[in-house]
Amino acid sequence: MPGRPWTRDEEQALKRLVLCGESAKSIAAQLGKTAYSVYQKARRLGLNIDILDDDDNRSVTTSSTIQLPPELPTAEEALKMLAGALKAATQPGLTNIEVDRLQVVATIARTYDHLLANYVHYREIETKLTELEQKYAQLTKETKNNASK
Repeated sequence: MPGRPWTRDEEQALKRLVLCGESAKSIAAQLGKTAYSVYQKARRLGLNIDILDDDDNRSVTTSSTIQLPPELPTAEEALKMLAGALKAATQPGLTNIEVDRLQVVATIARTYDHLLANYVHYREIETKLTELEQKYAQLTKETKNNASK
């Protein structure tokens, strides 16, 4: 069952607490949310947040540190635009042009959501590939050093 939606004040508090280095569990306790919802919201906002895993006390960090270019709206901003279009669509007396425009907005929002998800996914793959290349170069160097000894 979904919880209550995030308010702007809660989003701002989340950003502030993440910047202060708070864990998802600590933020969840302060904001009255679950650690999972804090983690997901932070991920959607492109924030890097630590979660303490109770089972083995290891720190886990969100993998979504991809920063969107400033000209791209976030998925949540796109959804807010779509929500505005849906609300406008319920108004009586819309002209055919207004209905057509709202249908275009809805189509664009769906397409944008899909493309944004792909963009973030590809950027995460790119980041992981770069990390693996660096590890490979380090291992190759270590292997050559060990072979020359």
